[in-house]
Amino acid sequence: MLQVTLARFEILCMTALLASVRTLREASIAVDAGCDWLDLKEPRTGALGALPRACIARIVARFHGQLPISATIGDCWDRPKLIPARVAALTSTGVDYLKVGLFVDQISTELECALRAAIAIMPRLIAVCFVEAVPRPRDVARLATFGFVGVMLDTADKVGGALPTRVPATALQQFVGAAREHRLLVGLAGSLRTRDVAELLPLGADYLGFRGALCQGQLRTAALAPEAIRTIRRLLAPTPAAHTTNEESNHGMARTQI
Repeated sequence: MLQVTLARFEILCMTALLASVRTLREASIAVDAGCDWLDLKEPRTGALGALPRACIARIVARFHGQLPISATIGDCWDRPKLIPARVAALTSTGVDYLKVGLFVDQISTELECALRAAIAIMPRLIAVCFVEAVPRPRDVARLATFGFVGVMLDTADKVGGALPTRVPATALQQFVGAAREHRLLVGLAGSLRTRDVAELLPLGADYLGFRGALCQGQLRTAALAPEAIRTIRRLLAPTPAAHTTNEESNHGMARTQI
């Protein structure tokens, strides 16, 4: 049986496939098709729409210890007072990581206090930054001081195009590099397409996040298409150019032990 030690999750020499799912059935399909990481969210209710707590708990109960599981707390970056309470409510589900969305150019004193309070409740918090305000290295450094365990770059606007069409490659490199420097988990997402894998894989992010590309008709609100998941899984297969396991250990991924 696989045991996941939350201090370190190691996917040997490869960038992981994070699949966003909204039901236990979708989670089962994604795992059977080869995803490495389950991300629980409701795409019909926003960029980081939250699933019901009971649904998250069912998925965690089924797949706990087999692969990392993260969940979003909902689109509430403009209501800082809600963040600690939502984090507290979802922490009780046993999920491995929680994701909080924010715009790095809008981190007020109130929001910083709310984020620090949330991290005190759930230390395994991932900051989801949006391309509408692309983080600079100093922004990533600031998030690290708050205590986040990871950072992710995503799109708030899901009809504005895929991540690589909206952010220059140099900015993506800087984002991943800054996360590495501060020993943070780092992920890239945002309307990613199958053809984006070749461009993003050399950046060495810990994971690439997908929803629409994994669905029938490439529609993020449609049902999952197992063959689409398997296709991306093959594209993310280990390569000599991928980051090393030592590098992964240095920036805090949880290690899977057999």
